[in-house]
Amino acid sequence: MFKSGRQFAAWLGLVPKQNSSGGKTILGAITKRGDRYLRTLLVQGARTVMLAASRAQKSAQTTPMFDWIYALQERRPNNVVAVAIAAKQARMLWAIMAKQQRQDTLGLAT
Repeated sequence: MFKSGRQFAAWLGLVPKQNSSGGKTILGAITKRGDRYLRTLLVQGARTVMLAASRAQKSAQTTPMFDWIYALQERRPNNVVAVAIAAKQARMLWAIMAKQQRQDTLGLAT
């Protein structure tokens, strides 16, 4: 159904709106297209991942995913980070569904 994880994330409305003109690309807010309930679940799950990452940082137990979240939190507001994590999770879900493999065999485990 979806050719890529990005298409799946776009269908869920987790990618920025793009306005391009004259060679300039302007990215706006998320599009909010697709299934509102599923998008809400992914964003709320992302907030839980953010909480787990902050707790892991205090106990010095990090993963590559948590390191990516720490770097993102240093330069972006929390809501933007939550949507970015939700979009990443949507891409992971697509990879799991498309390849019909477990998460740990895809190298996506956190």
